This record gives sequence, structure tokens and C-alpha cells, in this order.
Amino acid sequence: MGRKNKNIKIDNIGLKRLRMFMAVGFVILILLVFRIGYIQFVQGAELKEEAVTRQLANKTLTPNRGTIYDSTGKALAISAKVDTVSINPSQVKYSNGDEVNKEVLAHAFSDIFELDYSETLDDLNTKTSSFIIASKVENDKVEALQKWMDDNKVSSGITITEDTKRYYPYNNLASNLIGFTGSENTGRMGLEYTLDDILSRNSW
Repeated sequence: MGRKNKNIKIDNIGLKRLRMFMAVGFVILILLVFRIGYIQFVQGAELKEEAVTRQLANKTLTPNRGTIYDSTGKALAISAKVDTVSINPSQVKYSNGDEVNKEVLAHAFSDIFELDYSETLDDLNTKTSSFIIASKVENDKVEALQKWMDDNKVSSGITITEDTKRYYPYNNLASNLIGFTGSENTGRMGLEYTLDDILSRNSW
């Protein structure tokens, strides 16, 4: 009789533990359902807009330009990846839809790209359509801009276009023969001009 009571006592303890685990699991399940519902119905529109902005708004690719070599294989003209930043002042908005103050933008751009604050603010206040705010800038400055946009939740109105910048390792050596490119990365003189069709079709 004593053994039977002991077995019943052990079974009751196991049953209590099972009920406790089931209760904890049920609470966790309820919390997960509420969390999923909150993300889907409360944050859904904002997260969707942010995803679309990141996928479509901030990067445009441009063709790369080939390298010019001499007869020994030394590079005389090379291209490096840079970026051009354009802005539409009236469309620069936070993720909640509020427009970003022009003074805030002027401070950010003048700090990141080392621009004159007054001139930058004047451009932002007077230009009503998209324009280039900084051209052919190095990657570290673009990363600083992207960090500022993320930190301040700026989701639209700023476009980063991938571009290339032409470098001549030997500076003016044979410059009349090699030539140079214009702002649109097309040949203007010398080999850069005569071989423009070939060089513009080359990739990295």
C-alpha cells in the first residue's frame, strides 16, 4: 500500500511539471502571435516602404571603362569606382513621411562632402528638381552618408549613382597621346577619344 501511494505522489509531481511546461509554452506562443501581428499590421507599411526604398532608390549602375596599357603592360589610364550623389530637396523625407529640414540637410552634406554650408543651403532652397550635390566621391564618404541616412531614418530623395573616375598613374607622361575623359566618362582627346567605343565596352 505504501508503494502505491509513492507512485501516485511521483505521478502528481510529473503531472504538475508537465502542466507548468505547457503553460510556459502557451504563453510564449501567445507572445509570438502578438509580435507577428504587431509587425504585420502596425509596422507592415513602414517596413515595406523602407525595403522598397533600399532596393530601388539608392543605387544606379553605370558602365565601366577599360584600362589603357603600354607595350610592356604598364597601366597608363585606369578607372576606379566612385559614386555621384543626387538629391531632390522636396522629396527628402523621413520614414514617417515628414520632410527633412533644409538646414539639417545642408549641415549633413557640408560635413560629409566638405562643401560650403551657405552655398549648399542656397542650392537646397532654390533648386526644385533633382540635382547633383557631390560628384565622383570616394567610398568612405558614401558610407558616411548612408550611415547618416540610417541613423536619421531618411528614406527617400537621395540617390547614389555608381560611377567611375579616371586616373593616370604617370600624371602628364604622354598625356597628349593618352588624352583624357570628360565628366560623362567619355573620351575627349587622344587614345581615350579614338578608342572610346572599345574602352567603354570593357568591364572590370
